[in-house]
Amino acid sequence: MKLLLRHCDILAAGETGFRALKDAYLGIDGDTIDYIGTEGPKAAYDQTKDMSGRLLLPGLINCHGHSPMVLLRGVGSDLPLQEWLFEKMMPIEDRLTAEDIRAGNALALLEMISTGTTSYSDMYFEPQTAAENAIAAGIKANLSRPVQCFDKDERYEDNFRARQSIQLFKDFHGAAEGRVRIDFAIHAEYTCFEHIVRPYSAACRELGGRMQVHLSETKKEHDECVAKYGKTPARWFCDLGTFDSPTAAAHCVWVTEEDMALMLEKGVSPIHNPTSNMKLGSGYAPVQRMLDLGLNVALGTDGAASNNNLNLMEELHLAAVLHNGYHRDPTILKPAQLLAMATRSGAKLQGREDTGELAVGKKADIIALDLTKPHMYPDLDPMALTVYSAQGSDVAMTMVDGKILYENGEFLTLDADKILYEAKAAVKRLYG
Repeated sequence: MKLLLRHCDILAAGETGFRALKDAYLGIDGDTIDYIGTEGPKAAYDQTKDMSGRLLLPGLINCHGHSPMVLLRGVGSDLPLQEWLFEKMMPIEDRLTAEDIRAGNALALLEMISTGTTSYSDMYFEPQTAAENAIAAGIKANLSRPVQCFDKDERYEDNFRARQSIQLFKDFHGAAEGRVRIDFAIHAEYTCFEHIVRPYSAACRELGGRMQVHLSETKKEHDECVAKYGKTPARWFCDLGTFDSPTAAAHCVWVTEEDMALMLEKGVSPIHNPTSNMKLGSGYAPVQRMLDLGLNVALGTDGAASNNNLNLMEELHLAAVLHNGYHRDPTILKPAQLLAMATRSGAKLQGREDTGELAVGKKADIIALDLTKPHMYPDLDPMALTVYSAQGSDVAMTMVDGKILYENGEFLTLDADKILYEAKAAVKRLYG
């Protein structure tokens, strides 16, 4: 089917980033954008949709999270990461069943889709439940089963997490016409050992996979790795072959100049998670330096237990103002750079070169912001309006591959009542 969105404002792809179009048209043929312009297209369309009062922009791509942790939202607040993780998170996570995880992921999908996320990257156990949910919901997802090892004497062949990860790749990679991609993942340097990381990284490379890791999130993690191995986490992963596959590195708060040069050389994409890093007191990632060096910086929410939401519109705003304040310089990060981090750069990180911008030939992964809200008027600078004024609740439509998943408060592919019922049952079982 061919669909024409008309009388909308559009943040379309431009030669140097984005170009703003007023009262414009966007045509879709099946799952692909086939027209963008300020004059009506000459070609015929099967259906037209009036989008007056709407601003179209590329769907947001949340490049780091742990979606089922919405069930732990509010647990362990005001604790440093190590205490938060080992004393609060893991004891509850040990009690999660596959159905709890399925329910948590479905709840997370409601939150992400309704706030403009069209594709997300996730790192969690029982990930086959997330794959099945993504297929049903129509969203795009890069899913992974993180590998950990807490026994230095455990053989790689006996690490069930690595086996599950590789089997997941074989079962689901490329499912739903490519909407579901399976990544490999190593949770972190401090939750694994060299004799596990090296062969697992080799398996990722041999199978043509992509890797997700947590990297230098805290000073404690970074410094203890140097004390233990005489090298930073980035160098440790690199020397073990992890960076020989396209790698997404979450946080990167404490990376050094040498680390960033290494990441640039190996094509590692850092993921900025401003809310999580501030809430856990981890620090401020050197995002502007990364961008200046040419690193492909993307944006993520992290999990809802350390954020405490999955609203990427909020991350856009915080990332914009955070670095200006920290550096006492209002020119540090421009709105166009932030929006690129949340769209184009995220698509590159996920290996989805056919999305991330509104351009002819790209997939129709599109969101619409409601310009009729009081805080969205006047629209004198659409880019600034998106980054500094818009809220997740302003998302009026979310479309993936030309299919509308959410519109005007209604979920079209998910049963929100059933999902909320099942999430409540999981919470009751976990907390009594």
